[in-house]
Amino acid sequence: MQWGTAVVDGISSVGDLAYFTWQMLSWMFTRLPRRGTMMINFYQVGVLSLPVVALTGTFIGMVLAVQSYYQFQAIGLESRLGVVINTSLVRELGPVLAATMLAGRVGGAMAAVLGTMRVTEQIDALTTMGADPIHYLVVPRFLACLLLIPALTVMADFMGIVGGYFYSVIILGIDRAAYLHHSREGVVGFDLFSGIFKSFFFGGIIAIISCYRGFNCQPGAEGVGKAATAAFVYSFVLILAIDLFLNIVLDSIYFMIYPEGTMLF
Repeated sequence: MQWGTAVVDGISSVGDLAYFTWQMLSWMFTRLPRRGTMMINFYQVGVLSLPVVALTGTFIGMVLAVQSYYQFQAIGLESRLGVVINTSLVRELGPVLAATMLAGRVGGAMAAVLGTMRVTEQIDALTTMGADPIHYLVVPRFLACLLLIPALTVMADFMGIVGGYFYSVIILGIDRAAYLHHSREGVVGFDLFSGIFKSFFFGGIIAIISCYRGFNCQPGAEGVGKAATAAFVYSFVLILAIDLFLNIVLDSIYFMIYPEGTMLF
């Protein structure tokens, strides 16, 4: 009985989420929110997230340099360290870390704000006044996450590359010219494109899950806390699952374009 209840509830939640997404998309293609509403969400999602994304990207680039240097030095390839650092950042770590920071900082806040509005009946008040809450509350947040996460991904990539270069060249003493040469030769435009392409899916997932959990918040302060926690956990799990699927697809396309792959030697 418990397993059956869990299956039925899971199917019902998926259907409810799909209907919620359809309502949001129908409003987005019918009538966009006002510019003032959009700018507030763009500022909160994009501008306020830049410092934490930049700091995270910098330290990740330095950590990659620390962890990879001695293995590459043992085989005399320390000058190729930039290829591994930069490729890992632009194709995988940059998009995933930017999405994780966005899910933790913005996704949880979205769920908490909308959950509080649900508990205090502000969403019901919007409906009573004739305003559609999905159009007024969800669409601006979705567009902000969807359109600004590529910029956050580029920032994470850039700061990670700078951090990796700083630790590798300045601290470890790797030859600067060789490091830059191999980094430039090993990273192609498709690597950057694949990371930015994946970020659009991550941003959309974060916005949809967070807003859905906020709209379906349980009554009370505990319900708001659970909604914020569930928004981050579900978003993070779906980010990893979608990342796996997109990596399989993009790798197939990559090796069709570059049959030899990225060369370290």
